Amino acid sequence: MLQKIKEKGHYQAFFITLALAAVVFLPFIIYDKGIFFFYGDFNVQQIPFYKLAHEAIRSGDIAWNWYTDLGANFIGSYSFYLLFSPFFWLTLPFPTEAVPFLIGPLLMLKTACAALTSYFYIKRFVKDQYYAVIGSILYAFSGFAVYNIFFNHFHEVIVFFPLLLIGVEELVTNNRKGLFAITVAINCLVNYWFFIGEVVFVVLYVFIRMADRDWGMTVKKFITLAFESVVGLMIAMFLLLPSVLAILGNPRTGTDNLLMGWWFWVFDNEQRLPAILQCFFFPPELPSSPNFFPDHGAKWSSTAAWLPMVSMTGVIAYLCSVKKSWIKRILLLSLFMAVIPGLNSAFILFNHSYYARWFYMPVLIMCVATVIALENRKINYTEGIKWTVGITAVFVIAVGFTPKKVKGELKFGLMKYPDRFWVYVLIAAAGLLLTYLLIRLRDNPKFKKMLLISLSVMCIGYPITFIAMGKTRSDYTTWIRETALDGRYAIHLPEEPFARSDLYDSMDNLGMYWHLPNIQAFHSIVPASIMEFYPQVGVKRDVSSKPGIEYFPLRSLLSVRWFFVKNDEPDAEDIMPGFVYYDSVLDYDIYENENFLPMGFGYTQCYDNFLLGEGDNEVRSHMMMRAVQLDNLAIARNQDILEIVGEVPYSQFNYDGFTEAVEDRRALSCYDFQIDNRGFTARSNLEEETLMFFSVPYDEGWSATVNGEEALIEKANIGFMAVRVPAGEAEIRFDYHTPGLKNGAIVSLCGLVVLGCYLFINKKAKPAPAASTQLPLEEFLEEKDKGSEPEESPDDKEE
Repeated sequence: MLQKIKEKGHYQAFFITLALAAVVFLPFIIYDKGIFFFYGDFNVQQIPFYKLAHEAIRSGDIAWNWYTDLGANFIGSYSFYLLFSPFFWLTLPFPTEAVPFLIGPLLMLKTACAALTSYFYIKRFVKDQYYAVIGSILYAFSGFAVYNIFFNHFHEVIVFFPLLLIGVEELVTNNRKGLFAITVAINCLVNYWFFIGEVVFVVLYVFIRMADRDWGMTVKKFITLAFESVVGLMIAMFLLLPSVLAILGNPRTGTDNLLMGWWFWVFDNEQRLPAILQCFFFPPELPSSPNFFPDHGAKWSSTAAWLPMVSMTGVIAYLCSVKKSWIKRILLLSLFMAVIPGLNSAFILFNHSYYARWFYMPVLIMCVATVIALENRKINYTEGIKWTVGITAVFVIAVGFTPKKVKGELKFGLMKYPDRFWVYVLIAAAGLLLTYLLIRLRDNPKFKKMLLISLSVMCIGYPITFIAMGKTRSDYTTWIRETALDGRYAIHLPEEPFARSDLYDSMDNLGMYWHLPNIQAFHSIVPASIMEFYPQVGVKRDVSSKPGIEYFPLRSLLSVRWFFVKNDEPDAEDIMPGFVYYDSVLDYDIYENENFLPMGFGYTQCYDNFLLGEGDNEVRSHMMMRAVQLDNLAIARNQDILEIVGEVPYSQFNYDGFTEAVEDRRALSCYDFQIDNRGFTARSNLEEETLMFFSVPYDEGWSATVNGEEALIEKANIGFMAVRVPAGEAEIRFDYHTPGLKNGAIVSLCGLVVLGCYLFINKKAKPAPAASTQLPLEEFLEEKDKGSEPEESPDDKEE
């Protein structure tokens, strides 16, 4: 077996990891009858997003998506999550109904691919490829990877990042042209937001590596590296440009969210710093349930970096034994940046929100340091064990035994969930004990086999424990399978006219599961106009849209016809006025809105921004039912058909006044509204010219015609669209073209041409002699005895 690993280590890395991942995931897949369910975001985002995107692409509906919030730019909204993941594209040959069954096997495949790509990077720094296999398994099952099962789409980044460093190394050490440009394009396409952090890390990596004179960096190679970076970005521009344009204006990316002041240098939470340090020494905690430091204020931040079994033993052993090396520099710099808020935020464009979602990058370097420490007998591994055990013990004592008072009663322990805390401690302690015993048997001919077996056991046991803990927080997987997934085919509502639904107090994104246009959404990347609209009418909009029941006029403004209420909830009439019973299906009662307004209705009056601001947030939906809000220029363009309201009509903001406004809007509504893959078509037949409003989010990609003639789109009611429609029969056509897609495609095409010419020219040139991809381990030590031969290991003698 050892000889095979030496010859075909990449196969071993892939298939061993695939087998381990299968042992981890298959029991849960079997338990849930073929589908891997987890909890939280995994169940309510990852699964429905995969289904929605899969169906959209197969049907050619890739411009505007009607099932994401109030409507969204499909490419802009899903490029972050999955759009150019090769793993997602593997699902396309299968029917949409099969997609939930594929997500579990894809997780196994992604884990194996992470081992494969990391193997090719790690093997450059060890002599025995067996240790590269060990390092690849550590990377694939790192705490960061296991933690982010919760965020399924993060695994693509873990898989492809090692290729970026391989591209750098190949260009500098072997003068291999073009590979870095390709890896830049791949990583940018897979996830543009993570790519920002990767750019920061790679820049640091290059400059730190340059300090090593033996690396081979020259001015010419540096310029080539910069050139290939630009070419790679050009190739990815067909997706990058639309994605960037889609998030411009999103409040989460604005300058108001920049980290500034003292919080740039110190954390605003006293538990944050120890929580960061703790994540290197213990298995990952559940994203929604931090335990060691429960109030560190960074749930879902991906603060996880534990290496299974070995923990920090190899890393610390390397740092203690090696006086100077680029690995030591980059690990220490990464730690320094991790504990300084402003430097940590450099990986997310200095956003004030705390995230550790760049930790997978230093984790890869930690794996390199660990396997070097395991292979090289000159490194004192016992020193790493001592330090790791000591630091781990400090955390256990501090968190597990510190006294506190709870409701006047003396208790011990600062953790939130004591039972889970001791499970984490037991796993960490078992790993350290195994590592200690293995190092004592380092001269045993079976050492490598025992190392692999022990690591494999840990890489099975702790992810199973983690997943099982998560599933205890989601006891409704049967409901998801039978109601959320199968419910789509049990609900039969009239297809015309187009209407939205409201799912009261239901699972997030249930409407997406049921393929219903609806106003409840849990999605971070939606049109900026939605993010602008909701706060102005009193509805919080951060990562989800959940209008409260007190805003009943919003339902008519947004063309909500159907209201779903669980059977065990009060009747809709008691929750929100104006809804009457229609039908019951699954465990829901369906109510119909008596005040339903079809998509496309007109106004005869308008407010300016100042007057709208005079009304409280809570009454603005009432205001918008009576008159349309426009900016001053739009009012000037339409003052011939719109009367300007001079004061806020508070006396009419009651249910009777609301129903009166509904009748006024209904009298000026379109009689037909049809959506398609390119946009929508509406038809009206009015007695006089009017400004026709559509509750479709305003976006630069829209263009409109009325009776075949180009029409100006006005931004109306803060975040939506309106056009002038003449009296008589009128056909209103809106077409959507993804902003930036055409220009980005042109740049990408140019990038491919440049890359092709570049490769052709360099193919004609005489290649430089290849540098060794396996650096002698002695070069990492202070004593660089380059003339000595590596000591023959007992395993080599056995072979």
